[in-house]
Amino acid sequence: MSALSPRPRTVARAATGTGATLALATVALAATGTAGHAADYTVRDGDTLTSIAKRTGTTVARIATDNALADPSRVRSGQVLRVPDAAPAAAAPAAGTSYTVRSGDTVSGIAARHGTTVAAVVAANGLDARAFVRAGQTLTIPGPAGGTAAAPAPAAAPASGGTYTVQRGDTVSAVAARHGTTVAAVVAANGLDARAFVRAGQTLTIPGADAPRPASPQAATAQPAAAGAAYTVRSGDTVSAIAARHGTTVQAVVAANGLDARATIRAGQQLTVPGAAAAPQAAPATQLVGNTFAGRTYSSGVVDAANQNKRTLLASGAPSRADMQAKVAATARAMGVDPALAQAVAHQESGFDHTAVSPANAIGTMQVIPSSGEWASQLVGRQLNLLDPDDNVVAGVAILRSLVRTSDDLPSAIASYYQGAGSVKRNGMYADTRRYVANVQTLMTRFG
Repeated sequence: MSALSPRPRTVARAATGTGATLALATVALAATGTAGHAADYTVRDGDTLTSIAKRTGTTVARIATDNALADPSRVRSGQVLRVPDAAPAAAAPAAGTSYTVRSGDTVSGIAARHGTTVAAVVAANGLDARAFVRAGQTLTIPGPAGGTAAAPAPAAAPASGGTYTVQRGDTVSAVAARHGTTVAAVVAANGLDARAFVRAGQTLTIPGADAPRPASPQAATAQPAAAGAAYTVRSGDTVSAIAARHGTTVQAVVAANGLDARATIRAGQQLTVPGAAAAPQAAPATQLVGNTFAGRTYSSGVVDAANQNKRTLLASGAPSRADMQAKVAATARAMGVDPALAQAVAHQESGFDHTAVSPANAIGTMQVIPSSGEWASQLVGRQLNLLDPDDNVVAGVAILRSLVRTSDDLPSAIASYYQGAGSVKRNGMYADTRRYVANVQTLMTRFG
């Protein structure tokens, strides 16, 4: 059900529920009008609000608000939507450069290295809703300076910039938010890799930055927050999930609420969500994830968060199971973990289904709960978004790597991923944990 989740656990088949298969089709825009004006759009099979927003240069929140959609995750074929600020589909992409995809590349990593966005790369290359690319594929990188594949743009003489010394616990997203710049700009200015990894004591060049913004909530109140909606944090929420649901960014939420570098939030906390239209916080009418498993009933807050995350994953378009298996194997090799172990755990947890979400809000391919995701973020030195396929795999593999290093033997490490290391040490392996360990070790021979 999740890395280090509360007992009892669920495996992928119990976690996915109905609606886990999302038909994807090429999106065709039937728009009228010109850029800068609202246009009509007729929904076709396979469309999601996310894919429509990407291709029309707007946000899910804007479309949902302008069309008074009660459930933004569900649109039907033939439905006519008003799309604000829609640009004609045939518009030529901005001038850019070519990039040849290498093994392990993702569109998000390529976009970050070249100082552009995922939406821009998707639009410029006619990619589908999954934004899937393959090694050897040539992409057009939109923008005045597409950059090179080998290294980001040098960090020479940023306009009105400054320097910053990384503190323990800092992430690039938090540093960028405090200085009023972007992750892509910091990555490019400092030649960081796709992971945007930084270390305590490192001096960063902050391009286009004014004086750093205060990190404390008290100091943040001196600056008026951007117009947006109020949101009450529920059990199981993460900043990344809240940002995704409201069509904004982690950096914007961090800056608007004066959060620390870890973007820590607590249940009951009131957040300002900048740039987001107010949305009802009641549980959706259609439940994609149930509230019970193996005799345990989970709290409404956790189940509501699980359903929201399930909707987000289904709407965003997940990679195929084969693609996710390849990501797991490649990430394990890169991080020094036995690929057979990582693949066996992923198969046992979700069957490589990235849209899997359990009643305990265990998310994605590696079935990691938000609290374990925060731990994984600390292990790798950057904030991980469990809804992102690459980050989800990194989180699970990082936890596995830590457990293998600190456990007495491999069975104990596998058991700890399922039951929790502290519980295994205090109570030994439960009966279902022993079955889990046996299944994973059997699967390892299949992937070895």
